[in-house]
Amino acid sequence: MGNKLSGKDLIKLGFPKNNSINIALGQINRYRKREKKESILTEAKDVLLNPEKYEGNGTWGKVAEGLIKPVQVRMHQLKNTRAPFKIFGENEIDEQAKFQLYDSLKLPISVAGALMPDAHSGYGLPIGGVLATDNAVIPYGVGVDIGCRMSLSIFDLPGSYFKGKEHQLEAILKDNTKFGMYETHASRVDHEVFYNSGFQDIPLLKNLLPKAYKQLGTSGGGNHFVEFGIAKIENPENGWKLEKGEYFAVLSHSGSRGLGANIAKHYTYLATKQCPLPKNVQHLAWLDLNTHDGQEYWLAMNLAGEYAKACHDDIHRRIAKAIGKRVVVTIENHHNFAWKEVVNGQECIVHRKGATPAGEGQLGIIPGSMTAPGFIVKGKGNAESLNSASHGAGRLFSRAKCKSTFTQSQINKELKKHEVTLIGGNIDEAPMAYKDITKVMTNQTDLVEVLGTFTPKIVRMDR
Repeated sequence: MGNKLSGKDLIKLGFPKNNSINIALGQINRYRKREKKESILTEAKDVLLNPEKYEGNGTWGKVAEGLIKPVQVRMHQLKNTRAPFKIFGENEIDEQAKFQLYDSLKLPISVAGALMPDAHSGYGLPIGGVLATDNAVIPYGVGVDIGCRMSLSIFDLPGSYFKGKEHQLEAILKDNTKFGMYETHASRVDHEVFYNSGFQDIPLLKNLLPKAYKQLGTSGGGNHFVEFGIAKIENPENGWKLEKGEYFAVLSHSGSRGLGANIAKHYTYLATKQCPLPKNVQHLAWLDLNTHDGQEYWLAMNLAGEYAKACHDDIHRRIAKAIGKRVVVTIENHHNFAWKEVVNGQECIVHRKGATPAGEGQLGIIPGSMTAPGFIVKGKGNAESLNSASHGAGRLFSRAKCKSTFTQSQINKELKKHEVTLIGGNIDEAPMAYKDITKVMTNQTDLVEVLGTFTPKIVRMDR
């Protein structure tokens, strides 16, 4: 008997000759291959005899499910009719984005949908797409950068705080922010998020913990940024301890880093295996929340969201410490996430891919571009948008199109015109790549109330 566990070993134990053997081998090879064969066989025997004892277990839960109630893998067809939906700012949205929404509305699990005014085509759901489903979660409906979010910290400092401190503030941004795949902080910090039981119970996450620890407080590439600017408050909320006026503020945009990307990749693969769909919509494959993988993805997704928030909190903590002042108000919101919410009296899973929650009274920040203001908003709780609003201005030009359309000198001219200093940044993030944020806001007056604006002044991005 070799040291590698085989299907024959499991059949000898009494495992039924079905997919539960493949599942068991897959889990063992992925997560337990360094362990002794004898101890694994002893555990496997116990799983076979008492499968219900192992439901939800990281390594054996899926095997137990295969023994008790195997996941039914069958080809799903799209329905002929679409679930109800509403498009906001229809004239500003490309046809492909609309068709992507229409396809998703024909999934047998779809309950309702909406498209935000900043929408453009993406992979899976369109960016700016909102989809409510019945007890199912679509990993690509959430997206690769799980829990990507905005976070705005307003200081009790006047907007004029910049004057004469530009070089000092640029240095603070350079020293306290890290971007892209490889940059990490020299001084690591601990955080309560690392003690979340998911990092112990889900084998995939256990393997990702060292990387997540290393990347805490860093930002991704692409359109992720940390910037200093001026928050102009027109309608302060009661609890803000701020009068109407202009304040110094910092805004960040980033997500769950390598942790979220690996979770998305792993569970998207599982979804496509378990939920075959016609080829043109295969990336909308879902996980049933009553299955082991569905439950595990839900836990992993929520943990990635907590981790994204922890990253922002760390960025803002470092910057506040370097400035030597305290933050008075923080406004933040996720996109690329799924929530359990009630839609038309039914509990649903609401996916917001590049769209933000805008329930009644819910605060948020919707950025423009590096040369356009962002808007501090309060949700109106509009049921037609499934309590959602846009997550930004939305792209007008794809990344590839930017490279063939704009030059660095055009970008520099635009930055100079708006008195913005840019550290890093690529041509594919040119300010001209984005839609007009004022138009986008005009198209969502039914969704949010504007409380103020944020105007960028010193912007840091990946190089």
